[in-house]
Amino acid sequence: METYVPREIQSAVNNMGNFQGSFNLDKSGFNPNMPGHETTHDMVLRQAPRTVKKEGAGIGLPYEVRHEMALMLDDHMCALTVALHQYNKHHWLTEGAESFLSLHHLLEEHIEKTIKHIDMIGERVARLGGVPTAHPVTQHELSYLKHEVEGRYSMRDFIRNDLEHELKLQDMLRKQIKRAHELGDWGTVEVLEEVLLDREDLGYHLYSVLEDDTLVRGMEHLLDEKSNKVGDGSVQNNNILQ
Repeated sequence: METYVPREIQSAVNNMGNFQGSFNLDKSGFNPNMPGHETTHDMVLRQAPRTVKKEGAGIGLPYEVRHEMALMLDDHMCALTVALHQYNKHHWLTEGAESFLSLHHLLEEHIEKTIKHIDMIGERVARLGGVPTAHPVTQHELSYLKHEVEGRYSMRDFIRNDLEHELKLQDMLRKQIKRAHELGDWGTVEVLEEVLLDREDLGYHLYSVLEDDTLVRGMEHLLDEKSNKVGDGSVQNNNILQ
């Protein structure tokens, strides 16, 4: 028996097949074309964005390793921030019998986990001697995830878009975990493995919500599309059970 795959799940999986995620390893230091890199101010500059300290980070890894790892981590942090903004939107706009409470609370859990992961990764960037990206426009520019277009769409569309984000996050996290193993950065491995396990769990939540079976059905099953009847009897508008 062939298993039916809902359209939204198939769409997310298909888009993942076309995903060519890469890290911004060439983006380090000030860039006049990058949002948030304005230099006309009177603050005392101590370190340029997306750079790491040459010495004194307190972690005994070579400069080149810390630099590469920090840039990759910063890209994850930017992507997670985009995912957070999208989760917030969907959390605010939940509606429907199965969505208003259950999905509202589910997305709240996803938001809390994402905030935790942003903090974990941002702190790891700092531990490696780096400067985490904090400007919201710059974050979206560097992110390998892009926020969906503005507007209200169906709940299944919202969850499908979130599932696609989770699949892409998992893919990119695995790439850095593999690279961190090669470079012997076990601290980054430990941080990212915890994040990855959580993101896989969140992706499983979203996938399960989009599955075909459900205890909640719409009203179409009550009505004959041609004669507006249920079985042999007409639908009574004053019957609240219908």
